[in-house]
Amino acid sequence: MVQTPVTLANARVVTPEGVHDGWLRVEDGRVAALGSGEPARGGEVHDVDGAWVVPGMVDTHLHGGAGHSFTDADPEGIRRIIAFNRARGVTTLVGGLVAASPEDTVRQVSTLAELCDTGELAGIYLEGPFIARSRCGAHDPELLREPDTAEFDRWLKAGRGHVRMITVAPELPGALELIGAAVSSGVVAAVGHTEATYEQTLAAFDAGASVATHLYNAMRPLGHRDPGPIAAALGDERVTVELILDNVHVHPGAAGLVFDAAGANRVSLVTDAMSATGLGDGEYTLGDLRVRVSGGEARLVESGAIASSTIVLPQAVRNAVRGLGVSVPEAVRSASSVPGTALGLDGAGRIEPGGRADLVVLDHELTVREVMHAGAWLV
Repeated sequence: MVQTPVTLANARVVTPEGVHDGWLRVEDGRVAALGSGEPARGGEVHDVDGAWVVPGMVDTHLHGGAGHSFTDADPEGIRRIIAFNRARGVTTLVGGLVAASPEDTVRQVSTLAELCDTGELAGIYLEGPFIARSRCGAHDPELLREPDTAEFDRWLKAGRGHVRMITVAPELPGALELIGAAVSSGVVAAVGHTEATYEQTLAAFDAGASVATHLYNAMRPLGHRDPGPIAAALGDERVTVELILDNVHVHPGAAGLVFDAAGANRVSLVTDAMSATGLGDGEYTLGDLRVRVSGGEARLVESGAIASSTIVLPQAVRNAVRGLGVSVPEAVRSASSVPGTALGLDGAGRIEPGGRADLVVLDHELTVREVMHAGAWLV
């Protein structure tokens, strides 16, 4: 279907290079041009009255929303997760899976790959099962196992090129071999859910790991004589660090240190969101584990451990700006181009001529006002 060209005028456009004050033109689902002064003629002119126009956000670590989970391997449920997020400004999603049996993991990966084939999902993320039992978080410890490249190869085959990232605890036997196999297969290796020492973490980065999974959470804590994975990740320019900025998983004081130490260009804002997102308080499941949500805070029923979040990515952007003093362009990039680049998602989270027109209009309070996906208005 031919789309009428649309020019967004009086806009503050966040691009990879900076902030462009002026107009942005969309033609045939793509960004055609950016300019200043009088908007280009032809088509519709949409005056956003000085609002921010930012890239569609990119969530590379979430497990569900709107009552559904990726682990359910239900295509219609997954489409509802996607629609829920897109309507709220998150136009690119990577489907996150938690630890499961070998058979269930293959089934889940196969189903998600079908939605990747159609372009509805941007990829598949495996947060387990090759992680430490002592730092399992909301993963069933009985389903965790040592890294196995043969099992990983079965996931790659089921995923048909769509497996984008896997989290590994570097101290486990066979972890460095698994990291090497992932990287050589084009899959991003992440360090997380780990008891690794500083030295073991650096060895993982030297082996090719390039992401730290939700920094601080489910990992050996930072100590002045035992710096562990937190210091290793913050100090390594090769590493992108995930941060769950819901003001539950990480205290703002600790979150601010991440931006100060790593810089916004290495911070990837993620939600780690679960099925309860968008539904309110109550009891839910994450994998096979029962979760109770109270006041928006999700915890395992059995142990009380924090279990995922219930926010959508624009809330993390607001928390970064309001709570940490991060600039709007930096916070937006941490929720768009930084995660997109970290996982090799070409063009995702970027506003540039020729790129897909995934755009979000944020008002002066950084609330999502309008969303465009592939040149069509959703909201």
